[in-house]
Amino acid sequence: MRRLLFLLACALALPAHAFDLKPFSATYTADWKQMPMSGSAERSLTQQQDGIWKLEFNASMLVAGLSESSTFRYQGDAFLPVSYTYSRHGLGKSRGSKLSFDWANKKVTGTDRKDPVSLPLDRGLVDKSTYQLLLQHDVADGKKSMSYQVVDGDEIDTYDFRVIGEERVRTQVGLIDAIKVERVRDPTKSSRKTELWFAKNWGYLLVRLYQMETDGKEYQIMLKEGIVEGKPVKGSSN
Repeated sequence: MRRLLFLLACALALPAHAFDLKPFSATYTADWKQMPMSGSAERSLTQQQDGIWKLEFNASMLVAGLSESSTFRYQGDAFLPVSYTYSRHGLGKSRGSKLSFDWANKKVTGTDRKDPVSLPLDRGLVDKSTYQLLLQHDVADGKKSMSYQVVDGDEIDTYDFRVIGEERVRTQVGLIDAIKVERVRDPTKSSRKTELWFAKNWGYLLVRLYQMETDGKEYQIMLKEGIVEGKPVKGSSN
């Protein structure tokens, strides 16, 4: 369930032109086979003052909750994180992170699980929320394989993805033509499986996510409602 909460953070949207960020909002439902529960999540992107964008995510479930927020600048073709906060409760021990990205001094500082964080900051490094926008940016740009340097706790990790192909996904708003992407992991280190589907005709909005854990537990996240460039997302009936 802890992984599900993290993966719900992948539920996001981008406008049809990947290089022109627009505010968005989306809601999702989540189900997992091993437990008779359901959850929901909301995600939004808003433009702040001074060229700052804010990406927010909130999830609520029967026994847990999660909130995540990032601020960043979008300059040219680059996403430059400014701050990142994360809070989780209700799944064993609570967890929190708070990071600041100092581009002038090229340092990432803050705390993760109350432990201090201090890392070097180079162009291309992103947080665990902002990289999701970068992923959709690259899928919209037609890339077939992607690799990102991500601040994960008090370390810098590499997240790899590849495009599998096109599929039609049945959602609550109808059938959506989508691009299927999977997370690439070293099979000798992890048997976890993550697959994502992005809507071709709706700004590459994430419409479905499937996760299988190393213990065989399966999670699925599906689009409930979405608004891209002020228009409600609608699929076809057949």
